[in-house]
Amino acid sequence: MTGHHNSSRFTGASRYVLDNELAKIVNISMALEMPLLLKGEPGTGKTMLAHAIAESLGMPLVVLNVKSSMKLVEALYQYDTLTRLNDSRFGDSGRDVSNIENYIRMGKIGRAFTSDTKTVLLIDEIDKADTDFQDDMLDVLDQMEFDIIEIDKTVRAKNRPVIIITSNAKKDLSDPFLGRCNFHHIAFPDPRMMQDIIQVHFPDIDNTLAQNAIMAFYKLREMSSIEKRPATRELINWIRAMSSDPDFNPKNLDKGDIPFLGVLFKKSQDFARAVTTLARTR
Repeated sequence: MTGHHNSSRFTGASRYVLDNELAKIVNISMALEMPLLLKGEPGTGKTMLAHAIAESLGMPLVVLNVKSSMKLVEALYQYDTLTRLNDSRFGDSGRDVSNIENYIRMGKIGRAFTSDTKTVLLIDEIDKADTDFQDDMLDVLDQMEFDIIEIDKTVRAKNRPVIIITSNAKKDLSDPFLGRCNFHHIAFPDPRMMQDIIQVHFPDIDNTLAQNAIMAFYKLREMSSIEKRPATRELINWIRAMSSDPDFNPKNLDKGDIPFLGVLFKKSQDFARAVTTLARTR
């Protein structure tokens, strides 16, 4: 029997700046017991949201990082044939080799299903998997059960997890997949919201540094032909780098004197482009 939805409501967490609409869709998804699909470019806080929900509701977080070559069964369970072979060869483990169940290890979805407490299950970057994986996974999450073929046993969820699925908006997901989820697109934070985010991470930040860094950051993001635009994480690390440099003067940012570009641009061609553009505008 799967547990009923938790009566707690999600209202945000200590390190997560939340907009109202997003809080609503999280709570509606929990009430309707539907997975919530979050789309948005990298750095919009999709993964952090799952951490914030788990923290806010006091639930453990189980994270499945989807890889392109992944088979659904790996996310459900693994049959550890190697350990069984070793045990049968050396026979000193104390496990009964004839009982295959001793060698079944739960995958991430299996762990969320068998947990004694309700969990938040984050399925991260679902767009990396093929359509079969996506649709079969949603069947399992709909039915809240799966079969372990080797021991002819059905695993049923003890508690229905709160399911958050993220996608980097690179590839379109199938219509049946989209039809079975609630959907929210997380836009990249605007400068005003970014100020709130920075305030959360740096409560004592110097006002000039915060404003000048945010202004310079958005200008750099808008440069043409940048392949990997810096995201919130890069901005936070950039501010950290500038704050730890005793010779740095935040007023210089206004003059186009931009230090530590390597913290913002991780791809060498983006870094080179930023250096050239800044040299032209100074």
